[in-house]
Amino acid sequence: MSSPAIEQTPTKTAGWETAVTTVPKILIGLALLAFVGYFIVYNLYAVALFRFPFDYDQGEGFELMDTVLFSQGEWPYRDNNSYPFYSSNYPPLFHVITVPLVWAFGPEYWTGRLVSYLGTLITAVAIGYAVQKAGKRWWLSLLAGLAFLASNYVYHVGPLFRQHMFMVMFETVAVVYLARTIEKEEADGRFDNKRLLVVMLLLLAAGYTKQLAYATVAAVFIFLFLRQPKRAVLWAVPFAVVTGLVFLWINVATDGYWFLNTVTANINPFVPGQAEGLFRQWFKLHMVLTVTAVLFAVYQLYFERLSIYSIWFVVATANSVTAGKWGAGESYFATAIAASCILTGLAFNRLLTWSKAKPLTINNLQLNINHLAVITAIPLLFLFQARQMFHIPTHTPALAAIANAVGYPSEVMIAPQTSCSAPRDPEPIPYIDSAGVSLLGRLPTAADTAAGMEITAHILQGETAAFSEDAGFNFQAQRDIVTNPTQLLNLYNNNQVDLTEMLAMLNNQAFDTIVLRAQFYPPPVLDAIGQQYQTTDLVQMNGFVYCIMRPR
Repeated sequence: MSSPAIEQTPTKTAGWETAVTTVPKILIGLALLAFVGYFIVYNLYAVALFRFPFDYDQGEGFELMDTVLFSQGEWPYRDNNSYPFYSSNYPPLFHVITVPLVWAFGPEYWTGRLVSYLGTLITAVAIGYAVQKAGKRWWLSLLAGLAFLASNYVYHVGPLFRQHMFMVMFETVAVVYLARTIEKEEADGRFDNKRLLVVMLLLLAAGYTKQLAYATVAAVFIFLFLRQPKRAVLWAVPFAVVTGLVFLWINVATDGYWFLNTVTANINPFVPGQAEGLFRQWFKLHMVLTVTAVLFAVYQLYFERLSIYSIWFVVATANSVTAGKWGAGESYFATAIAASCILTGLAFNRLLTWSKAKPLTINNLQLNINHLAVITAIPLLFLFQARQMFHIPTHTPALAAIANAVGYPSEVMIAPQTSCSAPRDPEPIPYIDSAGVSLLGRLPTAADTAAGMEITAHILQGETAAFSEDAGFNFQAQRDIVTNPTQLLNLYNNNQVDLTEMLAMLNNQAFDTIVLRAQFYPPPVLDAIGQQYQTTDLVQMNGFVYCIMRPR
């Protein structure tokens, strides 16, 4: 009679063990589902932006204008004192790469938005590649890469006609390729200077996409100096010479306007409160990624050699303080986010490997408690991270239901931005974002496109180009792009622009139409507009109320 009882016991135990080991698989599946969901949301947003023919973020049109000038064989670094008072403050590479699309399809916003979007995908692939090479766990590598794309900041800015994410792409690929190069060199016992040359070219490309890449350049050479001091110096000298020669060539070719517009005009005031607020928000939104990256960097500092990824993360995070400058913002954290995604993947891979090598069993069960605990905790942490960075458009019943299911409302009440008109009451917006009220992230609608066409129609009633804070309306009307307000204000604040001709044209009512959105122009320009023009129409687009002004 005892035999059946003895035979049943191992069966029940085996069933219990199977059930327990299934839990991590379910959690991993849920984590993958959450981040794949964010990727779908990212693509919904990107496609909506590709279809929108006007500025979604202030300044996109001026990036397009830079690209158009390059497509015509001209420099965008120009004299701001003379009509059309236009110049750029960004390096050329992003725009040059977009030029073939402008040649083929004309000055369309989707061209640069597509290039920027593809850059974020390449960055995510590079992150996943770095994690996969370290641990060969496809699901963890996928989560690390998708976590980058799921960041609220990357989501907001990734598909815009902006060069910042393209810079992050070059930075990330350079650092990942350097890590693989050093690993290969140390395994082979000999230098591979051809691979290191590729790293230097990628860094050069990052710097001439956006100046902020200097932080990653610094991180790379700090790492090289710690590992190979003599070699670091030997490579730093020619790198600095080439960087300087390219800078000098562009400056000479533009009669000095390159230096004026990319260096002098970028000396902006620092706003401590803005920096503190963004750091607090960044940490809250990316808590798991940031804490894990910090802990792993500290572990490497005390128990092994610092990796390029740890140095990169520390330097990039420190450099994110520049987000506190006027005109800067959340995108300045993108490099630190990329580094933290890699470090998180590496740290979790290390824990999984350790837990397998150090099995802990209880009562002779065939169950590694260490591994079970680690492989359960990791997807739970990713799920917590997914919750922290929640963002979703809620314009369809299915998306609204998802927001409700995780405890969020299906819409939020936000008042339109009215810097040049009377305040308006809040209105429902079908977009939820754990970052708080955001003008980025919501999908532009058919009504927004119609509003842009309405503003363009007002411009077409006159004969001149509009003096407009957004370039898209003049592009649509096929008229000159006049000035770049934030660039003009930066130069004005640094006493580097002569407004005589511009003020004379405004005072003589030389422009048929003025279009204001945020009043970023220098005070004398705003004064002249106020004296010579009056508001005739108000048009709301993308959460902003645009003021259409005519001569008095």
